[in-house]
Amino acid sequence: TGRNFDELLRVIDSLQLTANYSVATPANWKDGDDVVIAPAIPDSDIPAKFPKGHTRIKPYLRTTPQPNK
Repeated sequence: TGRNFDELLRVIDSLQLTANYSVATPANWKDGDDVVIAPAIPDSDIPAKFPKGHTRIKPYLRTTPQPNK
């Protein structure tokens, strides 16, 4: 059986990103796409942690540009 190395690399990128920043990657995320800010991060901490800005969709769902890009 074959392996999809692009998918494998995408998963590794996602794991490294979520391990190093307080974010989660949404379904079908690709490197460079917006990410979800962890719900445990208070709104008051977001400007310091995510200086590129963020979008508040719901109180528990906030997105930001990928922090390491």
